[in-house]
Order: sequence, then C-alpha cells, then structure tokens
Amino acid sequence: MIRKTRAPLFTWPIRCMFALVFVLFFILQIFVPSRTADTKEPLADPVSLSRLAAGLQLPTPRYEGQGEFHGVLISPPSLAPFRTIQKVLGVKTAPYKRIEVDLTRQRVYAFEGNNKLYEFVVSTGLWGRTPTGEFTIWTKVRSQLMQGGNKDLGTYYYLPNVPYVMFFYNNEIVKMRGFSFHGTYWHNNFGHPMSHGCINMKTEDAKKLYEWATPVVTNPKAWSTLTTAENPGTKVIIYGKAPTE
Repeated sequence: MIRKTRAPLFTWPIRCMFALVFVLFFILQIFVPSRTADTKEPLADPVSLSRLAAGLQLPTPRYEGQGEFHGVLISPPSLAPFRTIQKVLGVKTAPYKRIEVDLTRQRVYAFEGNNKLYEFVVSTGLWGRTPTGEFTIWTKVRSQLMQGGNKDLGTYYYLPNVPYVMFFYNNEIVKMRGFSFHGTYWHNNFGHPMSHGCINMKTEDAKKLYEWATPVVTNPKAWSTLTTAENPGTKVIIYGKAPTE
C-alpha cells in the first residue's frame, strides 16, 4: 500500500515572503514612529508647570529673541501686554460658560448657556493626540515657554512667549501634561491638525477666548492667574476625531 504524502501548506518561497514581511513590520515599528504617537512628556516648560501645579505664581519671564519649530528658526513676538481686568462675579452670579472643541471640524466654540458667542478655526494634535473628554481650565498664563519633541525625529520645538495660554486638565490628564489653548506664531495652517496635542489658535482669537473664559484675571500685573473657589475655571468639552492628513 502506497502512503500518500500531504503537500506542505506553505512552500518555501511563501514562507520566505511571510518572514520578510514580518521583519519589515518589526523594523518599521522600531525605527519609524507614528507621527501621532502619544508621549507622557510635558507639552510646556516643566519648570513653569511644576510651579503652577504647586499653586505658585509665575514671575515675569525674560524675553527670548529666537525660537525653533521642527528645525526652523523663528522670531517670537513680544510678551503679551497688560490688559484691563474684569470684576469677578462669583460662582453663583457668573453666567454658565463652556468651551467645546470639535476635533473633526477643527473648531472651538464658546458658549454662555445655550448661546454660542464665538466660533474659531483651530489646529489640534498631529504629532501628539489632543485628548477627548471633559476638562477644566486650571490656570491662565499671559505668555509661556513651550518646548518638547525630539531633535532626532525632527519634531523638536522651543517656542518662547507663546501668548494667551489656558491650561486644562481632568482626573486622567494631569496638570503636568501641559495641555492648553494658546496663540500661535509659528504657522498659519489653521483648520488642519498641526500641534503636539495643544489647541493652536490664531493669536487674536486666543486673546478673545482668554479674556472671556475664567478664571478672571484679577491682577493685571500678575503673569499667571490660578483658579480658586471664588474664581473657578471654565469647563472644556473635547470630542470627535482629528482628520488624518
């Protein structure tokens, strides 16, 4: 009786092809990181964030005349000017304010109750994901050093004097991550994802949102304004999915 032998399920050429595909996939995972890979590194200057998170005010920063964004040298603007302050209305009398961020449409909306007061075109996370969920603004800073990224990957940034910064957080996204709304002077490609996770706004739009949202700036000479029970931060709702471009 002649025993029939089964043909191999995969021939040697097919096995070699699968092995090659696996090796290439492994190499890509190691040496070609995703442009939207999340990191746990702060998006802003960690020294400033540590001071703010501890409930301390920031001193007036020194002016720096040169910044860098992804290998391109940039001249920062002058420091954000002093402004006229508004009276704190208090928790019970202040109108209900909220900020909504639509990642899909790359828009920011500002509401008082059911009335939409502002709509802005923005840029959210490309080289780092902008988180979704409900957040609260915990401090405002007139201008702030933003730095991070990786020089070897071409994503390094060092941006002094970023104006009209409003940091937000929740129980999962801690204050030290440094997510914020802020003005932008290193690109004008609004309506498309362009950030490392923050919400990039035109500087004139960031100023409007900064002066409308809470906490209210009660000391025009202070560089930062922290929230208190009498002067709480505005609620922030972020939803949708940023377009892949």
